[in-house]
Amino acid sequence: MPTTEVLISAGEASGDMYAARLATALQARADVRLFGMGGPRMRAAGVETVVDYGDVAVVGVVEVARKLPTVLRAWRKMFEEARRRRPTLAILTDSPGFHLRLSRVLRRQGVRNVYFVCPQFWAWRQGRVRVVRRRFVRGLCIFPFEVEFYRKAGFPVDWIGHPLVDQVHATMTRDEFSTRNGLDAAKPIVALLPGSRQGELAHHMPIMVEGAAKIRAAGDCQFVLALAPGLSPARVSGYMRPDVPIRIVENATYDALGAADVAIVSSGTATVETALMGAPMVVVYRVSPLTAWIGRRLVKTPFVAMVNLIAEKRVVPELIQEDFTPERVAGEVERLLSSTAARDEMKRELEQVRERLGPPGAIERAADIIASMIVEH
Repeated sequence: MPTTEVLISAGEASGDMYAARLATALQARADVRLFGMGGPRMRAAGVETVVDYGDVAVVGVVEVARKLPTVLRAWRKMFEEARRRRPTLAILTDSPGFHLRLSRVLRRQGVRNVYFVCPQFWAWRQGRVRVVRRRFVRGLCIFPFEVEFYRKAGFPVDWIGHPLVDQVHATMTRDEFSTRNGLDAAKPIVALLPGSRQGELAHHMPIMVEGAAKIRAAGDCQFVLALAPGLSPARVSGYMRPDVPIRIVENATYDALGAADVAIVSSGTATVETALMGAPMVVVYRVSPLTAWIGRRLVKTPFVAMVNLIAEKRVVPELIQEDFTPERVAGEVERLLSSTAARDEMKRELEQVRERLGPPGAIERAADIIASMIVEH
């Protein structure tokens, strides 16, 4: 049986992480040649990335408009490669802004599209589920409550559980992490996770750093910034201030969260990682005013933070848009640092969130499903 060409695509850092693990598991099950869009983790897993996800990793109307020529080039490159290689299957990971358009062309070419990590259309623009139903043959959901939404719309999905459940763990103790990074384990440690996109850094870093300055002025506190995969210290160095010492670490997010008393986290996948580490957190996010205005009219959920959505109640504070200020950040962090009871209560709630994310083995279950689809073709 000849090698099967499979397109696999991810449009951001978390998708690159999930798709890389899926690529490894899939190659162990089937004779496949994988190509598509991704980042360093997918390349390390043996995927030929004809487009780097950094070209399309943007959020918001204004942000997309600024990067539109680059996004269009990425689309064309993916279309051309799909036409040339004629993949049997396309595995598209979240990022609906890019992948819904790509799926239309792929379907016309006779490619069967699988949505790996179905988009959160239950939270915003619910009508787009009809587009998914037309262009995809199957979907894989990582949250249990998503299944009913998609099946009710007539789209066949499977719940695989969350891929992070069996991946998120620290490799060092707090003492070991502190010693390696010049920190004092006896003093409070606050972790900063500003996000992975350039727009997120631009919107979040100045406020985070100013908030850190206020926290430091109120007490003897240390800060560690955990860089997202694919980011270098040079990308954040311009936001640093000499009067606010912040230790930057690479490839050590889980160790940083394991050592932290409190984390300030950009809304998104990082909040789930933080919850799985059991770290008390303050969730933050800011976009352009126009994007925020549009978002308020589209979002159908009472919360923004994934942790609160999973818990179906406010477990962690959300500082979104105008509420995301240095003063509010400092206030929430100081409240948690000053109260062991408040931190312990949040940790208990986060443990319940973890239980709702399903058992380990999500990637293996996804690989089994997709491998069977390749064999059936």
